[in-house]
Amino acid sequence: MVVRAFTFTLLAAGAACHSPSAPSSAPVPSTAVKVDQVGYLPDETKLAMVTSDAAPGGFTVRRAGDGSIAFRGALGSAALDADSGDNIRAADFSSLRESGTFYLDVEGVGASPRFEVSAGAFAAAFRLALRAYYGQRCGTAVDLGPEFPGYTHAACHREGTPNPDAAFHPSSGRDGSREAGKGWHDAGDYGKYVVNSGISTGELLWTYEWFASRVRDVRLDIPESGDATPDILDEARWNLEWMLAMQDGDGGVWHKLTSERFGSFVMPERDDGGPRYVIGTGSPPYKSTCATADLAAVMAVAARLYRPFDAGFAGRCLDAATRGWAWAAAHPSVVFRNCCGVSTGEYGDDRCDDERLWAAAELFRTTGEAPYQEAFLAGRAAARVSAREYPQDWSSVKNMALWAYYFSGQPAADAAARALIRADTLAAADDIASRTEANGYRVSLRSADYVWGSNGGAANYGVLMVAANAMQPDRRYGQAALDDLHYLLGRNTHGLCFVTRLGTRSPRHPHHRPSGADAQPEPWPGLLVGGPNRSTRDGSGLDALPASPPARRYVDEQASYASNEVAINWNAPLVFLLASALPARE
Repeated sequence: MVVRAFTFTLLAAGAACHSPSAPSSAPVPSTAVKVDQVGYLPDETKLAMVTSDAAPGGFTVRRAGDGSIAFRGALGSAALDADSGDNIRAADFSSLRESGTFYLDVEGVGASPRFEVSAGAFAAAFRLALRAYYGQRCGTAVDLGPEFPGYTHAACHREGTPNPDAAFHPSSGRDGSREAGKGWHDAGDYGKYVVNSGISTGELLWTYEWFASRVRDVRLDIPESGDATPDILDEARWNLEWMLAMQDGDGGVWHKLTSERFGSFVMPERDDGGPRYVIGTGSPPYKSTCATADLAAVMAVAARLYRPFDAGFAGRCLDAATRGWAWAAAHPSVVFRNCCGVSTGEYGDDRCDDERLWAAAELFRTTGEAPYQEAFLAGRAAARVSAREYPQDWSSVKNMALWAYYFSGQPAADAAARALIRADTLAAADDIASRTEANGYRVSLRSADYVWGSNGGAANYGVLMVAANAMQPDRRYGQAALDDLHYLLGRNTHGLCFVTRLGTRSPRHPHHRPSGADAQPEPWPGLLVGGPNRSTRDGSGLDALPASPPARRYVDEQASYASNEVAINWNAPLVFLLASALPARE
């Protein structure tokens, strides 16, 4: 992500949101008792983390309705977690399989936030995180309805509103303008970026492809709800339509659509960042390879998923994918850097071979055609899944390429290549599972992984573990994926569910313009904030924190774009991970 303009908001305690009302006699939760504030699955490991030295050792799990005891246990021995500096004692209540809403009561310390134990514990969280994309829509009025009354904005960035989409910037090599509405606002700002849309939309489409039976009937209460297409695909299409508008007639794709500078904290229909432009590289061929290959990959996925619902749209997507592939093959290394007076998010990437590899894999998966497989196999030798690397993100999509090829189902897929992908993925998963089990908070993040968007990294480690589990079912893989989810939803040093309006304590001041500009006291719902960031300074209270321990470097301040911004590419793996934890259906 990139530096954004900000205003300062004082840190405030989290508020109880989007969870059942507690009885008046329920104790006030202690921040020293960390739980997943959403829930746990009945048959999986259930751990809470206690960080108070006052705990003599006993704890109970109580039913939230009447305070009756459902489980008794003893805390484990204390162990120092280097990444947070916490002395942690684990409360293991895995043998509690009763469904219901509960809280921990830790002797000498206090109570935890409430949580659910049930097969559908993550269903509401999945819907909330997925529906957050509707709140990010550009080019249309948005209204979250009676569930979140008052969370609305008027149509933005259209003719008749300030700064409509979009004129061609001098960097694009083109004059005039084009219709480039729709799409999602990328993050805390109102820009739209093809490369970040690539992995974001790709992981949402994969959520449907991998877990269709679990997610296809989830109603998001969006304008398209009730049509013949699953709501998750309707929402993804809003962004796909914008991505298609960013493709030139020669197949190449312009990098982004933004103003030259970031606007202030106003609602999108009042965006004051200045004219919005289709922005290019500043010199021929003006389009970028990474953006073009990202579009080719995502449109190849869309071509196969939308075919049963809208064959015409699926055909458009496949045509865009093949034209994008041809352009990227002819221009394999045109990188993007801001130029020509532009200072909005760069999303610059020095190498685009991973994006081209992903495009080849998805096109082979969709069409089965030999040239795409040949291109994939030629580029695959340098691409390996490794636990020693940061997981897939907008700048590195090679894992997406490898898994797309492995799971292609094409009879002509090369057996040796698939075997190596499987071996690499399982080896990485073994290493990640081991370090997750050894981590004080049972999260896959290494000390070096507390970077900008570390929460997105935790979610993407979970995606890796789900992929490994699909190749070779292993309880350790599934548990590590769930542990990353538990970390994001409250079992962390901050005792904070990092998703707005979810759980008992969640961020109240994200770096997100609608949340900062509207009249509502709470932020827009379902948004995963970036999380602890070990090094970047942003002029907020984050600057006053020491460089270590890294997991502590987070503040709930609007000013902290380095730790508290939201972004579509962080929500996407969260949605995928939540879907993997939903009840399986036929």
